[in-house]
Parts: sequence; structure tokens; C-alpha cells
Amino acid sequence: MSEMIRVNNVSKRFGKRTVLNNVSFQVPSGVVFALLGENGAGKSTLIKSMLGYNKLDSGNIAVCGLDPVKQPLEIRRKVGYVSDVPGLYEWMTVAQAGWYASGFYPQGFLKTYGERISDFQLPHDAKIRDLSKGMRAKVALSLAMAFDPELLILDEPTSGLDPLVRRSFLESMIDRAAAGQTVFLSSHQIQEVERVADWVAILHQGSLQIVAPLEELKSSISILNFSQRDPLLAMPAELDQIEVLHQSQIGRTFHLMVRGLTPEIVASLSQHANLFEVKSIRPNLEELYLGFTQPFESRLSNDDLGQLSKNAKNSEVA
Repeated sequence: MSEMIRVNNVSKRFGKRTVLNNVSFQVPSGVVFALLGENGAGKSTLIKSMLGYNKLDSGNIAVCGLDPVKQPLEIRRKVGYVSDVPGLYEWMTVAQAGWYASGFYPQGFLKTYGERISDFQLPHDAKIRDLSKGMRAKVALSLAMAFDPELLILDEPTSGLDPLVRRSFLESMIDRAAAGQTVFLSSHQIQEVERVADWVAILHQGSLQIVAPLEELKSSISILNFSQRDPLLAMPAELDQIEVLHQSQIGRTFHLMVRGLTPEIVASLSQHANLFEVKSIRPNLEELYLGFTQPFESRLSNDDLGQLSKNAKNSEVA
């Protein structure tokens, strides 16, 4: 299957609040696909919709070629899922949790589960209710991976894990993708995502900002900053040659996320009589994420804002 997940024009509201707004993207098979977004961006709602737990207001989703509205149980048999708050029976031991789950999966599940919990150094006879948050996350991960699913959906999977276990787990995600399996990862940990993801999607306030292979994002997108001397004059024609993905403005200072920016265009803009302080950088994933989700001014210190104001006044004098 060349396409593991397809999300097509999906919208979801809770009361008057729009949680997902016309979201569309595809997840290829055999990749680590990372969904980034702030708390409340709609990530968990989207994941639950993929698994048939939420009824959509519009649009449709296919997971492993199946419809989560009509075939939710078939999807859940194929998909390993770890929620941000794993649902585990408190009274069971770690070993009993695996024994109980094994009844829903093919032979070999219990053996693999035992290997997983041993790798995570989990005590077999410990009650779930007595485990820390991190240890519960390890149990949930062990259950989700024990039947070797073709698709693994993880909602904040490394929350509560210690650094060594987190690194080992993330490296195992790369191995899964290399073996042709697919990992759909929702996370706040941008630096971790940058180490393991093949594809990245950014969700902000329910709207999809961008989706693309990570290396393509980092190589094709630039951050362009410049200030205007006279705001009444038209923008330079050179800006028509690039694709503006996102734009913020403070007074006469512009902060643009653009695609197609070349050194020649930057040099030409720098010579333009109405522009000054023209700068461009190649962003890392964190800078890309901030560029799509936070206003430019919220990322500046008071000193930075003061300098912008000073530059604008100096340009007026000039």
C-alpha cells in the first residue's frame, strides 16, 4: 500500500468551537510521519477520528485502506495505538495486562510483549496502579508494539520516559520505518521529531499549515525579514517570484516564511531603495514550527522590539 493514511477535507466541531478546519493530507507507507501542534491544535481529535472514536462533521478518512466510520474495529486490529493518557486496568499487574490483551491478537503476542517489558525493565508482578506515569507509558508502548502492527499511531509517546529510554524508543521508530512499517507520531518534542521524522505536518488552531518531507521543508523554505522606509510604496516586484507561506508584520517590519527564495532575489531586495535590514536564513524545524504557529512579535524580546522602533525612526530621518 503506497498510502497508509488519507485525510480528506476533515472538519470537526465541539459545540461552537471548530477543532479541525478542512484538514487534508496523506501519509505514505514506510515512513515516520510527525504531526506537530500546540495543545488544543486538534492533534488528538484527529487521531481519535482516524480510529473511529469521533464522528466527523465533514470530510472522510481512510486508514490502512479502511473507513473508520464503517470499519473501526478492523482498523483497531491492524493499528497499534498509544494515547496521551493510556487506558489500562489499574488492578492488573504488568504481566496480566499482556495476558488480557493477547486474547485479541494472533499467537506470538504474549511472547513479544514479554520481551518488550523486559527491554523496558518493567516488573512483571507490579500493579498498574502502582506505576509511575513513565512506567505506564512503557506498558502501553509494549502492548501497542507486541503484535507488530503495520501502522503505529502514537500520541505524545515519550511523555514521562527517561532520556535513555526515550532515545532508544525513537531509534526503534526509525528501524520500523526502514523495515517498511509506518509510524504516525504526534508530539510537542520538536528536537526529537527532527531526529526521527521523514515527513512533518504542522497543525495550528485546527488548520493544517504545511505538510511535506522534512528535508524538503528545511531545504526549500526560508525565513525572510525586512523593513520598509515608506509603507505607502508598493512592494518590490521580486517578491512576486517567491511563494509566501506565512506572513507576520510589526509596523514596517515584515517576517515571511517563503519558498523559492534565491541568493539573487535576496541581493536584489537588499539594493531596493525602500527596504532595509534585509535578512534571510534557512530555518531548522523549531524555527519552522514557530514561524507557522506564533506571531512574530511574541518571539521578540523588549530589546528587539525597541530596536525595530529605533530602526524605523532612523529610516524616517534618512
